[in-house]
Amino acid sequence: MPVTVLIGAQWGDEGKGKIIDVLSENADLVARFQGGNNAGHTVIVEGKKYVLHLIPSGVHSEKTTCMIGNGVVVNPVQLLEELDGLLDQGIDITRRFQISNRAQLVFSYHCEFDALSEKKRGDKLIGTTKKGIGPAYSDKVNRCGLRAGDILRPEKFESKFRENIARYNKLFAEAGVEVLDVEEEWQKAKAAGERLKPFISDTVVTINKAIQEDKDVLLEGAQGVWLDIDYGTFPYVTSSNTGTGGACTGAGVAPIHIKKVIGVTKAYTTRVGEGPFPTELDCEFGEQLRQMGGEFGATTGRPRRCGWFDAVATNYAMMLNGVTDIAITKMDVLDTLTEIKICTGYEVNGEVTSIMPVEAEDLYVAKPVFETMPGWQSPTTEARSMEELPEAARKYLARVAELCGAKISIVSVGPGREATFQV
Repeated sequence: MPVTVLIGAQWGDEGKGKIIDVLSENADLVARFQGGNNAGHTVIVEGKKYVLHLIPSGVHSEKTTCMIGNGVVVNPVQLLEELDGLLDQGIDITRRFQISNRAQLVFSYHCEFDALSEKKRGDKLIGTTKKGIGPAYSDKVNRCGLRAGDILRPEKFESKFRENIARYNKLFAEAGVEVLDVEEEWQKAKAAGERLKPFISDTVVTINKAIQEDKDVLLEGAQGVWLDIDYGTFPYVTSSNTGTGGACTGAGVAPIHIKKVIGVTKAYTTRVGEGPFPTELDCEFGEQLRQMGGEFGATTGRPRRCGWFDAVATNYAMMLNGVTDIAITKMDVLDTLTEIKICTGYEVNGEVTSIMPVEAEDLYVAKPVFETMPGWQSPTTEARSMEELPEAARKYLARVAELCGAKISIVSVGPGREATFQV
């Protein structure tokens, strides 16, 4: 079977976890390919809520191998808390879980440095989650980070850990902030490493063997295209490649194997943290939309900024990532509205464009050009096929597909697994 990549086609929080959860029922392997525990995927199964930060969303299918690829940065302590949390909820994935030996590791000194760096920015915040993700990727690029494979070589692991924490403590001391207790931090890292040893392997071999055996492989992204380090609204971005290209390098899969790319979008648009957001509804209705959609971050609990569907940004994301199929979520949130707007262009410095500007400065001043469609004012939560949706809802979806240049193949009309259907 060809490999399927699932990405977020907006600013993250599109509902990727629940879509992957539905698709993983038939998947043999689900691999996370980038990001860290700064992302959160919420999955609701039979009324129970599961929030995953590092572990791929295919935890509920007994036949599915869950894999953390080399493009992910892994906080060992946080990962163990997540594994233990799943065990407490009756889910044991330890026999079908692997971590790439090339995955970079995140430690307390990364988190402390992340917070310090954000504080130094003053009123020019990036809006990081302070989970140490950026500093960990920086260590990777600077070729001084620790990898999961180092855990399998105890002397090397300890030596590199002590060297790195000493370097960070020097930075903390120079900044006048409290330094970390080296022995205490090392003991935490050592203990976590001992527990994670059995799961560490060369996952490139595992995933390519699955492809050769014609198994169903899903590659799962975190965040969204507009938070990509290269293509996102720089500098208000994450520290990894969140799109299809990142799936190849972050999971160890050659591009030739990828035949389907699913871009997940909401029926409207949201963004967490700082940065430009042209269709943002910074008004009472925006707050109503936030409450109706339960728009609060799975990782931080931060309120998400809400706005109308942005076809300019989403169309560019589809083009950039070769999206073949759109999965649209939270249709039901719009059920009560009398009219719904779609952004089809931006007016930037007096000129209208349908192409996503590169510079954040241009996006900050961009005025959205809207077209208005009638709402359906009818519940969609019981719909289990496109034919069961109200006519106005079908027309809305058809217009979104037309503007984005890809077909809609998955629609979600509620938080539960049963409320997601394939077209």
